[in-house]
Amino acid sequence: MNKSDVIDYKIEGDDMQAVIVTLDPAEVVIAEAGVMLYMTDGVAMQTTMSTDKSKGFFGNLMKAAGRMFTGESFFITNFENTGGQRADVAFAAPYPGKIIPLDLSTYQGGFIAQKDSFLCAARGTDVSVHFNQKLGAGLFGGEGFILQKLVGDGLAFIHAGGNIIERRLEPGQVLRVDTGCIVGFESTVDFDVQFVGGFKNALFGGEGLWFSTVRGPGRVFLQTLPFARLANRIASVITTGRGAEQTGGLMGSLMGNDD
Repeated sequence: MNKSDVIDYKIEGDDMQAVIVTLDPAEVVIAEAGVMLYMTDGVAMQTTMSTDKSKGFFGNLMKAAGRMFTGESFFITNFENTGGQRADVAFAAPYPGKIIPLDLSTYQGGFIAQKDSFLCAARGTDVSVHFNQKLGAGLFGGEGFILQKLVGDGLAFIHAGGNIIERRLEPGQVLRVDTGCIVGFESTVDFDVQFVGGFKNALFGGEGLWFSTVRGPGRVFLQTLPFARLANRIASVITTGRGAEQTGGLMGSLMGNDD
């Protein structure tokens, strides 16, 4: 018997996606605070520190503090269908990219995700902090020591930047990935880092000094545009003044056309 609610969903949009969750009466979906797009009549919202009442106040307080370390908010929000008919609640992605639906019942031991990636999940899903125990991966792996762990037997949704590539690794198969491009992986996957190697590669290769490495067996999700990379490109344009120059050139052309 499932401990998680069985929810229906559909994902809409292309680059700025939203997931619309349809709830039967008494069903609940939990979500990161601040990601709700809309909800129909019959859905009630309640903000709490945790969805697990068995842990008590201090246990829930520790879980909430752990979520803050992973980039999520201190509170989590429950959306329950309190009416007698099916109702919808929608959640929007925070930046351009894709929403990934995860059937957690198919992941052995849970799913490890990058911090700040959790969007929403069926009631019964446990969202907790996961500490990367390898020093090298924690320092140079692009995601730091603190990740998220999703455990349950229902649906969960995470978000990542750009397009998503899923790879299924065989036992012992290794994939070297640019740091920051790993969205998440099955708990059976070993995550570490590797020096890029070579003086020219390190200084002029443009890929940094380290690769993230994942070793199978298990599934791995990659993102083509990590949010940090997008933010750095925008920041570089702003700091170099190229954005202002381009804007000035455009405005000058418009003013010239008016003369």
